[in-house]
Amino acid sequence: MDSPGDPEGPRPPGGDGPPGGARETSRRLSREQIFVLISAASINLGSMMCYSILGPFFPKEAEKKGASNTVIGMIFGCYALFDLLASLVFGKYLVHIGAKFMFVAGMFVSGGVTVLFGVLDQVPEGPVFIAMCFLVRIIDAISFAAAITASSSILAKAFPNNVATVMGSLESFSGLGLVLGPPLGGFLYQSFGYEVPFILLGCIVLLMVPLNMCILPNYESDPGKHSFWKLIILPKVAFISFVITSLSSGFGFLDPTLSLFVLEKFNLPAGYVGLVFLGLALSYTISSPLVGLLSDKMPHLRKWLLVFGNLITAGCYMFLGPAPFLHIKSQLWLLVLILVINGISAGMSLIPAFPEILSCAHENGFEEGLSTLGLVSGLFGALWSVGAFLGPTLGGFLYEKIGFEWAAALQGLWALTS
Repeated sequence: MDSPGDPEGPRPPGGDGPPGGARETSRRLSREQIFVLISAASINLGSMMCYSILGPFFPKEAEKKGASNTVIGMIFGCYALFDLLASLVFGKYLVHIGAKFMFVAGMFVSGGVTVLFGVLDQVPEGPVFIAMCFLVRIIDAISFAAAITASSSILAKAFPNNVATVMGSLESFSGLGLVLGPPLGGFLYQSFGYEVPFILLGCIVLLMVPLNMCILPNYESDPGKHSFWKLIILPKVAFISFVITSLSSGFGFLDPTLSLFVLEKFNLPAGYVGLVFLGLALSYTISSPLVGLLSDKMPHLRKWLLVFGNLITAGCYMFLGPAPFLHIKSQLWLLVLILVINGISAGMSLIPAFPEILSCAHENGFEEGLSTLGLVSGLFGALWSVGAFLGPTLGGFLYEKIGFEWAAALQGLWALTS
């Protein structure tokens, strides 16, 4: 993700910016650009794996410790909420804090907190365990927001002329993290118990910190005079904001509901449920770089990518159940096919969104530099988090009340509106 971050899940940005810097001594820059790419890829992969590793086994462990289903949902949901708040703060003060410091510090804290998550099974059950889960998850969200906001801004600064291509390509690493996290977590949990998956992943993220301290370039910039409010009230930005939120809530909606629906409907063993999600993640991962390339080469197509991406996404949610008014029988091959198409259409709508917001900001008098990039990155992260919070919360509620088929159709309506 995002987002979602989306989730985060997942977070796809991209853009056009100042062309001046790109022409200076391209050789020196190319080495710097490679380093920026390595850093950004490492945080995308690491953070998404840390985010998605909880899925297969944490809810069961938390139940043993006396947490109810509602509380477990809130432990997952609070991540998005604090990610939202932190993204806005870090986006605004990126220049004051310094992009490199924010990136490295965020990564360091995120790694440490992941290790801490691994020792939570030693905590006494009941309120103490629940409070510690919330605390660790909130700190993780804040550190993740810092690293990702800084990473997006540094990327857009290092690749001013083809940001969508770079962001699209790096989404592959986010997708890979989301794909690898659950099976790897599940496997390590079955083989070695609760602690090992978290401690191993946390240590890997911590080991990346010194590497990034050495290779990440330091960009200086003057603080800007604009605010988030001035950015979001631009009509075009407000529209795109709605698109981002609707897409990340769609991803978020599938998190708690799809696995339950597949288990009930098709009686699949738990191991195969992860493979159903694979269709969505892989098609998104593969299509993102291509959409990014298209978006940079032909900026006039971005509007149409957004429009058709949303239309196809809406259709996908209608057919996911499928919605009862369509009178189509639910079949596993159809479900997987729809998820694959949904992955492609989500990439079509998400990747062009960042460059569009950025160019809109520049057209409306925002200065070109790190301060504006910080605002756009922070806004993007915040919007992704809104969807990542609303999606699972509303999704779980609607699933209980009206069933998966109708709930998915309502989710499709949101995409259709946008």
